[in-house]
Amino acid sequence: MQPAGRLDPPPWMTAPETRAVIDALRAGSADARFVGGCVRDTWLKRPVKDIDIATHAPPEAVLRILEDAGIRAIPTGIAHGTVTAVIGREHFEITTLRRDVENFGRHARVEFTDDWKEDAARRDFTMNALSCTPDGTVYDPFGGLKDMAAGRVRFVGDARQRLHEDVLRLLRFFRFHAHYGRGAPDGDALAACRAMADRLPTLSGERLQGEILRLLTAANAAEVWQLMIGQGVMAHLLPAATNVARLSRMVELQHDLGEAPDSLLRLAAALDTDHAGALAAAETLKLSNADRDRLANMVEPKVAVSLHDDRPARRRALYRLGDAGLYRDLVRLQAAEAPGPVSLHHVREVLATAEDLPGLRFPLSGRDALALGAKPGRHVGEALRDVEAWWSGQDFQPRREECLEALKRRLGSVPLPQPSPATRERGQSGGSPLSREAGEG
Repeated sequence: MQPAGRLDPPPWMTAPETRAVIDALRAGSADARFVGGCVRDTWLKRPVKDIDIATHAPPEAVLRILEDAGIRAIPTGIAHGTVTAVIGREHFEITTLRRDVENFGRHARVEFTDDWKEDAARRDFTMNALSCTPDGTVYDPFGGLKDMAAGRVRFVGDARQRLHEDVLRLLRFFRFHAHYGRGAPDGDALAACRAMADRLPTLSGERLQGEILRLLTAANAAEVWQLMIGQGVMAHLLPAATNVARLSRMVELQHDLGEAPDSLLRLAAALDTDHAGALAAAETLKLSNADRDRLANMVEPKVAVSLHDDRPARRRALYRLGDAGLYRDLVRLQAAEAPGPVSLHHVREVLATAEDLPGLRFPLSGRDALALGAKPGRHVGEALRDVEAWWSGQDFQPRREECLEALKRRLGSVPLPQPSPATRERGQSGGSPLSREAGEG
């Protein structure tokens, strides 16, 4: 296999931890190359997350080589040839060159080999079949560099066969197209994905979740989402996630606000359903309990949030929600729902309302009602709720003493008082002790 190009060794390749692992393997006569994503992303000048190494040495020999060099070695997947080297906080996955003998869906029976091309043939896409020697020499057995230059995600070998081996590659295809593709997707790959989409429900929710949430971080997630709907993929996965227009606006909004992509927020934007439908989507993707609840509350909130409300109304909504994070989620969803352009300045102003009421608590409790002579019963709770609604309607300005007076009147079936001139002044100036304690500014 002839070299296809050369990289100027980037910092991750020349770091002391990386050099220590490579030097140990070489000292043990183990030929080693960097493989997969670290080579692909370095070529594309993108950040590198994981450093994977391949070698012709069998895993038992790799363990011995690392231990002899004083490097911690973990047999993370030794039956399939994988050993993890650990130096400080850095982890390096080292896998022996393999070829598939039999395939059982996701799992395969493998044999170790010393043939780099045989090992590369096991990779899903041509851009993932690259390898690179420690001096920066790049090998490209299946045309991955050309495909990357064209923005084309292409399977190694027959697309349908690769999907038959592991149908998760179907979602990986769309994820990679979202992050690395440009223009029309590869026709053979798309046809294979369309034909195999009905097998997606056989995958675990955790594997589905990983691909979907990573896809949603892409800048062109909405375009690829529409492609998946058009190819019948979403019908077998998330049939309620059809609101591509809102998803597109959410992606644009987060970009314009300078925010990092929020996959769960984008998923909520795509879902065109109710609380039960959100729970069904969460179950399909096996979301954590916290993410499940966040998704359901975004899709069908118990309290409405509007960009058109004045500040006191926004503060009341925030108080009723009792969750600043959810309030911000709902503001963004409202902005993405807007039929026309929205002012980013106004959206930022509304989002800032989430910081208005930290730690704010209604200053009365049932004990106060009993201290005023009320007898225990449902009417006490009703009276407190009415006074709390009056208090929040005054923008949380009345002090405890005024709330006690209002409660006394309510328990006596006397209409609740109107705010005093002083209270009205405090409401206009934002100068009450309560609002200062609540962080109003």
